[in-house]
Amino acid sequence: MNKEQAKKHRQNRRRGRIRVKIKGTAERPRLSVFKSNKGMYLQLIDDDNGVTLASAASREVKKKDKKTVIGFELGKIIAKKGLDKKIERVVFDRGGNKYHGRIKAVADGAREGGLRF
Repeated sequence: MNKEQAKKHRQNRRRGRIRVKIKGTAERPRLSVFKSNKGMYLQLIDDDNGVTLASAASREVKKKDKKTVIGFELGKIIAKKGLDKKIERVVFDRGGNKYHGRIKAVADGAREGGLRF
């Protein structure tokens, strides 16, 4: 197994451990974070009904800046969309990523935007 495959394998194992423990409901949806090399995608998901309540992508952030700054702004955007739908409390799903860098910036932005974890 090469280095990239091993890294992906570790991430998938972390993701599995997280998803067993985390479940979103209509009152407290799951804030799911997907990170690619070029962008980030956030979703508020109701796992009981299998419905995405709100979503945001890094393309929605207008300014060009560092990826962590864009992640922070993206957290604010998803918080605004959640508050518009009367969602104040969420369960944070980091998607197998380490709570560091862009993932932490998204969480901080969502907290500043008004969401409670």
